[in-house]
Amino acid sequence: MSAEAPAPSPTPPRPHPPVAKPVVKSNRAQIVIFTLLTLFLSAITVIGGRVWLHNSETLVFAVGDANGAEAKFAARLATVLKNNSSRVRLKIAPNPDNAKALAQFDRRAATLAILRTDARVPPRARAIAILEHDVVLVLSPGGKKIKSRTELKRKKIAVVGDGENSVNFVRSALEISDSPDAAQRVQQASPNTPLDRLFASGFGAVVAIEHASKIIKDQTYEEYAKRSGGFTLNAIDEAKALARKYPAISVETVSTGMLSSSPAIPDDDVDTIGLEWLLVAQSSMSTTTAAELARLVYENKSELALDDGFASRIEPAATDKDAFIVAHQGAAEYINDDTKSFMDRYSDVMYLGAAALSIIGSIFAAIYTKISRVAPEKASELASRILDIGERVEHTTCAEHLDELQDELEAILRGAVIGLRDGTVSSDGLDTFKLGYELVRDEIALRRDHLKRHPPAVDDNLVVVKTANG
Repeated sequence: MSAEAPAPSPTPPRPHPPVAKPVVKSNRAQIVIFTLLTLFLSAITVIGGRVWLHNSETLVFAVGDANGAEAKFAARLATVLKNNSSRVRLKIAPNPDNAKALAQFDRRAATLAILRTDARVPPRARAIAILEHDVVLVLSPGGKKIKSRTELKRKKIAVVGDGENSVNFVRSALEISDSPDAAQRVQQASPNTPLDRLFASGFGAVVAIEHASKIIKDQTYEEYAKRSGGFTLNAIDEAKALARKYPAISVETVSTGMLSSSPAIPDDDVDTIGLEWLLVAQSSMSTTTAAELARLVYENKSELALDDGFASRIEPAATDKDAFIVAHQGAAEYINDDTKSFMDRYSDVMYLGAAALSIIGSIFAAIYTKISRVAPEKASELASRILDIGERVEHTTCAEHLDELQDELEAILRGAVIGLRDGTVSSDGLDTFKLGYELVRDEIALRRDHLKRHPPAVDDNLVVVKTANG
């Protein structure tokens, strides 16, 4: 007996293979790592930049005789720089005399030098500090006062000072001509010749050019004053006029008892003229270096003073634009503003750090975004997965299949919400995602209602096989 086969029902489309749920990959660990690396490299950059800004700089200091005051001061300055851990170092270059040292400075073969203002001043010299004052002392035998410069010019003068330079300065200051007669009347005295011997030799006046610091410490003049006859200190009546006429000259005052306390010489303040010893630097020296050099000179005066008194009263360089030797810009900035704020001192480091942080941060942001960071999935791409579920809804034949599709739909929604929070899903196409989700959710609800109203029919076409009992 044959059985009737049922009519084949339409075959539903093959379901899509299950799509793996998106794995929520948080980038927090990478963000922390890159942030720490950015800060670390920024710190390294700042430290390296600070070291670079404060690396050792060697300055050549041209000096005269190795046993002279300039060379001794340079040696003390080198020690001060080293003891204060300064980035500046000195290389001392000795010369036969100070004139050759200034010539070396003028050739730009040296960065620092010391000059007296009556010397030929190199055009690129800029003052850092006033190291010493030289005072012009016009001395005459005791009781023989010289009343005027005109009277002084008629006398035979012995000059005690720094060699031929001092003789030329006296002739220039007194406006004595270069005639043979003038050369006989203004002569250089032998070193360490006593005053009484010079007066006994026929000199009507002795012009001594001495360091002010040495005059205060030296007892020689007081010993002369106590001898029979002694000497008289004379004023230069036109000191201010000479200083205006010759910018290299300064007005000086010999205070009461400066040369001798007993007897008091002078017995009242006396006006005279003088010269200044300046520490000068090349105009090309950086402002930072000049400011640091000035700071160390002014803050370590006691360590820089020589035993004979030279540089014992260091003074700030004149910062006026009409000064005889203009102060270096770096020294002027330090002199005019001795105290600097935290921002002034560390602004260069702060700006360097900010720039380094910005540049390194931008580099790491690019690396993080383009290379390491997991690219966020667009919400519109998730919408296409939702529509795939919608296509499968219309072919479901039982509630169990709808429940599976419902779970898959909710999993996509949950993954999208988490991804939007963590950054693994971008909001690009979010409206499309929301519309697709609502559409497929409604389709599932409608399909569920349809299956409840129209449950699938039971197939009664069974194949019955009868067998006969033998």
